[in-house]
Amino acid sequence: MSAPSNQAALLVNGYEVVIGFETHAQLSTASKIFSRSAVAFGAAPNVHTSPVDLALPGALPVMNKGAVERAIQLGLAVNAHVAERSIFARKNYFYPDLPKGYQISQFEIPVVQGGEVSFFLGDEKKTVRLVRAHLEEDAGKSLHEDSALGGGGQSGIDLNRAGTPLLEIVTEPDIRSTAEAVAYAKELHKIVTWIGICDGNMQEGSFRCDANVSVRKPGAPLGTRREIKNLNSFKFMQQAIDFEIRWQIEQIEDGHAIQQATVLFDPDTGETRAMRTKEDAADYRYFPDPDLPPLVISREWVARVRSEMAELPRVMAERFVRDYGLPEYDATTLTQSQAMAAYFEATAKASGQAKLASNWIMGEVARRLNADDAGFDAIPVSSAQLAALIGRIVDNTISNNVAKQVFDALWQGEADVDAIIDAKGLKQMNDTGALEAIVDEVLAANADNIAQYKAGKDKAFNALVGQVMKASKGKANPAQVNSVLKAKLG
Repeated sequence: MSAPSNQAALLVNGYEVVIGFETHAQLSTASKIFSRSAVAFGAAPNVHTSPVDLALPGALPVMNKGAVERAIQLGLAVNAHVAERSIFARKNYFYPDLPKGYQISQFEIPVVQGGEVSFFLGDEKKTVRLVRAHLEEDAGKSLHEDSALGGGGQSGIDLNRAGTPLLEIVTEPDIRSTAEAVAYAKELHKIVTWIGICDGNMQEGSFRCDANVSVRKPGAPLGTRREIKNLNSFKFMQQAIDFEIRWQIEQIEDGHAIQQATVLFDPDTGETRAMRTKEDAADYRYFPDPDLPPLVISREWVARVRSEMAELPRVMAERFVRDYGLPEYDATTLTQSQAMAAYFEATAKASGQAKLASNWIMGEVARRLNADDAGFDAIPVSSAQLAALIGRIVDNTISNNVAKQVFDALWQGEADVDAIIDAKGLKQMNDTGALEAIVDEVLAANADNIAQYKAGKDKAFNALVGQVMKASKGKANPAQVNSVLKAKLG
């Protein structure tokens, strides 16, 4: 299936990269998908188990309604179809940490069908289509040498995770670069955490991404894909996909065929390595689970979930464009988290200057938070303080550049914008006479720049502006400086 028209191909050494994603989002229920066992992370091995999780004879699975509700929420969040009737199937394979010898999943008829995820890459909007999202149970975990159950050449099995509810979210092969892949994963992470269906903790395995990567010459059929499993950070995701792309191209250029396989990324070496040849659906011998009836979701249930959901990020972004006159890029950026969106909206309402508020939040505020590795829930400057600062820029009390000094003081714990401006003597010079005197001094000392300007060199004018701003200690109004200079230079 070809990618949507908005997906431009970015060639790597003459090859087009094709990436599809499978993401396992652990659902935020208190208990497992088919039993009442707890899903709490970090417990001692094998304490959160039950006869259902252990696949003991006669134990029957019972559907967790909370897991279904979270699947409905995801479907609504990505504009997908929530199936009125979906089927659970047994996915048969052998692995030591799979006690049943099969995994209960969904195959032919998943609960969420279609949908899309849109995001910005730079200033370009991208859209990745979803194939499906289906409910399934997680497997257990094999523990080796450095574990409580492993050691002495032995491996142990911890079944605490067995039966944990997952949504597997599958895309079309629409992604055409590593940067696009990471941006998609971040957007999906934002969506599932925003609506509260997943805590998004990648280190604990709550949000695990598998990237299917292939390369081809432009216009050629899709190449053979290799699946990079369990990417648990955006940094590793970028490194793994970059390495895999280079490796596949080198293999093809050396005359080797790519074999479909599942690979793992080693952060220590920065390389991927094959774990096993990749199975196809037929290898799993899917068939409907005889212990579980079809999952039936009424339209009334979907409508109730919709009515109870918080405003979705894409809906909020549309409102920011409509109500505050923001560009779509700004609106999308400001809805990266609920805390960021709330901070913007409070600042915009208090200042009456939505675009200035957006510029400050996306610029200076975001820069400082990133430097501190902090989120908007930990910002030391209140929205009221930022709004007051913006007010002093708008009324020409201070320049935008000087405002950064005031903001720095606010960030360090000072509380009152006007008090900071007065204490530091930062009020903008609005006395035309005083400004003209400074301009005259600068012009008298910069005959070369004047000659260059009159010869048509604009940089010389900018140099004069800089000299005036320096001489005024940053207090001159830049617009006034430009006006006075142009008048005196003729």
